[in-house]
Amino acid sequence: MAQFPHYRRCARWFSPWCAAWLVVWALTTQGAEQRYVVQRNDTLYGIARRNGISATELAERNGLRGNARLLVGQQLVIPSRAASKVASHPALDKSTRKAIAAARAAPGRWRYIVIHHSGVEDGTIKSMDRYHREQRHMEHGLAYHFVIGNGNGMRDGQISVCQRWRKQLDGGHLRSQAQNRISLGICLVGNFDRHKPTTKQLQSLTALVGALLQKCQLSPSAVKTHQQINTVTTRCPGALFPTRAFLQKLKPEE
Repeated sequence: MAQFPHYRRCARWFSPWCAAWLVVWALTTQGAEQRYVVQRNDTLYGIARRNGISATELAERNGLRGNARLLVGQQLVIPSRAASKVASHPALDKSTRKAIAAARAAPGRWRYIVIHHSGVEDGTIKSMDRYHREQRHMEHGLAYHFVIGNGNGMRDGQISVCQRWRKQLDGGHLRSQAQNRISLGICLVGNFDRHKPTTKQLQSLTALVGALLQKCQLSPSAVKTHQQINTVTTRCPGALFPTRAFLQKLKPEE
């Protein structure tokens, strides 16, 4: 070795470089596929959607049928392309996740998730509840199951879980009582005929709808705007709500 001093210099340089390269290689390899432990109320569709893949792809990777029932504690392998997309799906805060999970939503109880805007620039749960009780004479007050703030009265992107969800009551947000019995209502504070919803509102809406689809075992086709489903013509949720882009985002990539 004494006869080759240049070798020793190369070795000193190569060792830390090689070690660093091996760490990067190991992390990349480990990140290629992730493992997920099934939690209560998980479905193939819900897990696949959260990871930006199709339920079919997830089922095939784990040797399952598309309609397979999952067991709590069961381990699933998440296909490699999911890892780079996980961060694109915003997460709900702990209290909202807990409220959604705690509700006793019977199978088949809900068939639609309907999106509204409030039509006014500001609002709180109390003010909206008071209006629905006093002006619209609603027995249960606030017509919606969830409200998402815009920074005027409620924090921008804040999700309020309302009593109609907690108690699994019919909605009061559609003209048809038959539709109200099977339709969850989400209202975003703001007038989207005048301006677009905020970025945080759309992020919260995406996360909330994803969680509700999983909880209620619905497909993205169950998500509608007020305009699409109401029996009487309405502009709600406004001309500037990005209906097509939002609904497309809900569909798992094939």
